[in-house]
Amino acid sequence: MPGIRIKRAYEPPSASDGRRILVDRIWPRGLTKAAAVFDEWDKNLAPSTALRKWFGHAPERWDEFRARYRSELKDQAARLDALRAMAKTQTVTLVFSAKDAEHNQAVALQELLEEKPKRKS
Repeated sequence: MPGIRIKRAYEPPSASDGRRILVDRIWPRGLTKAAAVFDEWDKNLAPSTALRKWFGHAPERWDEFRARYRSELKDQAARLDALRAMAKTQTVTLVFSAKDAEHNQAVALQELLEEKPKRKS
């Protein structure tokens, strides 16, 4: 079934992943490029280095991280629309490398992509 999923980069890929997009700004530690299975690596969808370092995967900063990350993604509106459209016809898996599976950019990005985009009038 089409839609948007998330998965750690260290989990084995599966056919049900569909299109696998790495959404980290830096390459996953310890994962060789030969062993990686990504259809693309989209650094533009990753949080800025400054935001990533500020967040540090601290759960108490999660809400503020999500707000700041959404703000950074405003320049990526066309890309977000394209991913939403893609997810209507195929599965899109956002791949991340963070240890925390609940507080990371892929979770925040999935939430954003699953919302109805706000149109300017």
